[in-house]
This record gives sequence, C-alpha cells and structure tokens, in this order.
Amino acid sequence: MLIYRREMNRNRKALIIWTLVISGIAILNLLMFPDVAKQQAAIDQLIKQMPPGLIKAFGMDQLSMADPLGYYATKGYLMIILFGSIYAVMLAGNMLSKEHNEKTIEFLLSKPIGRSGIVTEKLLAVFTNLLIFNLVITAANYLGFWLAEAEFDLRVFLLLSAAPLLLHLVFASISFLLSSRMNKSRNIVSISLGLVFVMYFMDILSGVSDKLENLKYITPYEYVDAVEIVVSRSMNPIYIGIISAVILLCTIASYLIYQRRDIAV
Repeated sequence: MLIYRREMNRNRKALIIWTLVISGIAILNLLMFPDVAKQQAAIDQLIKQMPPGLIKAFGMDQLSMADPLGYYATKGYLMIILFGSIYAVMLAGNMLSKEHNEKTIEFLLSKPIGRSGIVTEKLLAVFTNLLIFNLVITAANYLGFWLAEAEFDLRVFLLLSAAPLLLHLVFASISFLLSSRMNKSRNIVSISLGLVFVMYFMDILSGVSDKLENLKYITPYEYVDAVEIVVSRSMNPIYIGIISAVILLCTIASYLIYQRRDIAV
C-alpha cells in the first residue's frame, strides 16, 4: 500500500484546506438560522415576489426557511454538493495523469506492482479523501445545528449527509476515468469542471422551465435533490441504483483502459 500512503500524504494539505473552509462556512451559515427563523414572515413575503420558476427551482415552494433542514436544504446543501464536486474532480483528475506528466510511471511499474494495483491504490486514496471530507463536513453541520439550538430529524439529516458523498463519487469516477486515458492534468480538470457546472445549470434549467424538465434525468444533481429528500424523508432507490451503476462502470472502464494504455504516450 505504498502508493496509497503516498497519495494520502500528497493530498493531505488540499484535503485539510478544502475541509476546513467548507466546514467553517457551513457552521457560520447554520448559526444564522435562528435569526432567519424569526424573520420567516418577511422572508415569505420576499419569496412571493420572486419568479415562480425560480422559487420552484430552489425548492422554496415546498420547504420552509423556519425549519432547520428546510433552511439547510435551500442554502448550505448547495455549497457542499457544488464545491465538493469541484474538489472531487480536481482530486481524481490528477491521480493517474500526474505520473505520466512527472515521468514517474516507469519507476512505479518497475516495482512489484501491476497496473491494476496502481489503479486500485489510487482509487482507494480518492475514496478515502472524499469520505473524510464528507464525514468532517457532516460533523461540522451537526455542530452548527447544535450551536443554533435547532431540533431536526436525524434520519433526514443523515440522508442529506450521505447524498453529497454519492454525488462526489460520481464526478470523481468520471474524472478518474479521464485520467486513465489522458496525460495532461490541466485538460482533465478543465473538462471535469466543465461537466460539473454544465450539469448543475441543466438541473437549474429543468426546474425553472417546464419545457426543459426532462433535462433533470441526465444530471446527477437531480438524483441527490435535497428538496425530495426532505419532503419524502428518503432517497429514491432507482436514483441510488443509477448513481451506483455510473460509479461502477467508470471504475471498470478505468481499469480496462489503463491496462492497455501506452505509458510512453
């Protein structure tokens, strides 16, 4: 597990920075909840003046800002899924490609480890980093609710904590797949970031316009929608199955592609 330990050490600083920044913002956001709840009447009046499509897109027609989880779902949740996805693609996109950029792949393959072993240990490093990232943010959100003295449904809170991890793994697996085939990390990260933002805007458009509603089925953001989780108190099993299938297929494809990759390219 030398490669795994090396990757954990190399990515430690980025993990700490991303985790601390997002956790800090999450706690500050939740600390504002008591004040927001007290001004619910004024907020409701403000929401009524917004375009109906925009209200629907952000779930403000189904959730109340006076409810702790409703407040979190409409504010803090978006930051975690979006910025967490950015961190995921930047992490996974560099995993394999950097060995070719830095000309260290020949050294790795000279050791008693095959290509499958390299992919396995690097995938484990990606998963471990994302797991730690999400666990710390979950703890930060729980602390924020506790400091705000907000009572909430623990089951729904845990679902809202697990859903971002699934989304992050989807984008990480896609970015890792690109890394198994492409050499330049900058190109991989650029394509992956573009995918993150395009998919997000497609999700917004599907909520704003009825004519574009079908777009939601091709964006993973729809499958971890906070509004649906809070309202139904569950995650759609079909969506979980689709997410799992995407992660699995990208992982298998990464192994197959990297096995045939010309290391001299």
